[in-house]
Amino acid sequence: MKARCLSYFRYIVAIIIAVVCSERAYAGNDDDRHIVKSSMIGVGFNNVLDTYLSPEKYKGTELRYISHTTFSRDSRKWSRQAVWHGYVNLSKNRAENSNELGGMIEFAYGWHYNWRLADGKLMLKAGGMVDAGGGFLYNTRNGNNPAQARIRLDVRPSAVAKYDFSVRQLPLSVRYEVDFPLAGLMFSPNYGQSYYEIFSRGNYDHNIVSTYVGNAPSVRQMLTLDVKKKRTTLRVGWLGDWQQAKPNNLKQHYYTNALLLGIVKTIK
Repeated sequence: MKARCLSYFRYIVAIIIAVVCSERAYAGNDDDRHIVKSSMIGVGFNNVLDTYLSPEKYKGTELRYISHTTFSRDSRKWSRQAVWHGYVNLSKNRAENSNELGGMIEFAYGWHYNWRLADGKLMLKAGGMVDAGGGFLYNTRNGNNPAQARIRLDVRPSAVAKYDFSVRQLPLSVRYEVDFPLAGLMFSPNYGQSYYEIFSRGNYDHNIVSTYVGNAPSVRQMLTLDVKKKRTTLRVGWLGDWQQAKPNNLKQHYYTNALLLGIVKTIK
């Protein structure tokens, strides 16, 4: 099993290296370069389950920051995308006698092939991303094993649709983006295994778990509307981030629905 996990690591690292090295092939004349950067704040509701800490579902609120940047060129069919997610959440169980505090930082980098349709008003993109994340979940009621580490790395197919239009000469853009993990790796203690056994005694017990659609069916969706007013572009939208997994006979899910508000800057 260790050899299989190492082979997965080598495969994903090879993808990352290939993406970084291919930057040279993307280089060209800066006159046709476009960079679109958005910074968004999200506030929403979450639903958390981690049976390593508790069999109960916890519900609460989440605060999220998203940095979303796309790089494209008029002379190229391919575009690049870099996305940062950082969020914290506080949730309670049904009896309201216990809280869970969680936090996560995620980074995704990917490539999309672009199709321009309807005289350039409609943009369709399809491709893939490498997504990595690290964070924690802390249960205030637990004496033993009060916290859970969240570490994962996966490859995600991704698609984007964007349509430009206007209402009473006011320029608008609606954008939909979706991605889901196809295969990857995540860290998880085994059922009944403590972190003391893992890190102090060095007892490995299938703690690097391979993930795929069957044991980690998840999806992230984002729908936004851009309102362009003079030199300022405002963005409002919705984020649905629904992540779940079943490693080592443990169940995890992290469901978030959030309202987004941000600013978009275009650099040519």
